[in-house]
Amino acid sequence: MKPNIAIQLQNEEKKIAEKMGKIKHKILIFSGKGGVGKSTVSANLAFGLAHKGFSVGVLDADFHGPDIPLLMGVQDKKPTVDAETNEIIPVIGPLGIKIMSIGFLIDDPNRPVVWRGPLKLKAIREFLMNVKWGEMDFLIVDFPPGTGDEILTAMQSIPNIDGTIVVTTPQEVALLDSRKAVTMSKLLNVPLLGVIENMAGFICPHCGQKTYIFGIGGGENAAKQLGVDFLGRLPLDVRVRELSDEGKPFIIEYPEAEVSRAFMEIVDKILEKVGKKDSSN
Repeated sequence: MKPNIAIQLQNEEKKIAEKMGKIKHKILIFSGKGGVGKSTVSANLAFGLAHKGFSVGVLDADFHGPDIPLLMGVQDKKPTVDAETNEIIPVIGPLGIKIMSIGFLIDDPNRPVVWRGPLKLKAIREFLMNVKWGEMDFLIVDFPPGTGDEILTAMQSIPNIDGTIVVTTPQEVALLDSRKAVTMSKLLNVPLLGVIENMAGFICPHCGQKTYIFGIGGGENAAKQLGVDFLGRLPLDVRVRELSDEGKPFIIEYPEAEVSRAFMEIVDKILEKVGKKDSSN
């Protein structure tokens, strides 16, 4: 490695450490495969933490499918730049959540991000060191599916990660890939907070009956087999999809719904794991 490149990398690591040092807890959300509702889970966990009074930021690290702006109702907003520090000021979403996504920087939402690995890695590091996150309680990082460059870069770049959360669905094809995601955390010595089983039963909006379209218990069984904690299961509720499309926090609109209670129970488990207390107490 050339000396000037080594110095540049050292300076970047220093800036990332300085920025991330102001954030008390960093949690990475990923999955072994796509289509498991990972971004919806990320958004609602952020809503849940913010609802409890914590300051929260969300970094959307999925460059090919940046859904966080839509899910959090800020797809029409743009980040600004601090004229003095030249830092990117993140968009402020519901409940005061700070949000940064490549989706804000693309003028045409139908235009794909066609980047090779090095460009994606550079963008992640830029978001870590040049976004004005400030002091926060939590940073939730939402990744693309799989165990590729983006999450590897984050795991190796972010100091003092509290842990990763793997989102899966009950069927075997999802569990197969989720096991790989769990193994990746272990191989890189990154703490694993646990597994969330999403889409665990469809709640009929008319009669309230629950039907287990994808089965049930697969995520919990996989967690037991791999020796990691099971954080909980989330049923399918059509209203989650409806409000997510509108960028509204489901847990605020329907706090008594089964899926809202499940989300908040998972939030409480996360708080217990990172040693935080509800700031409203």
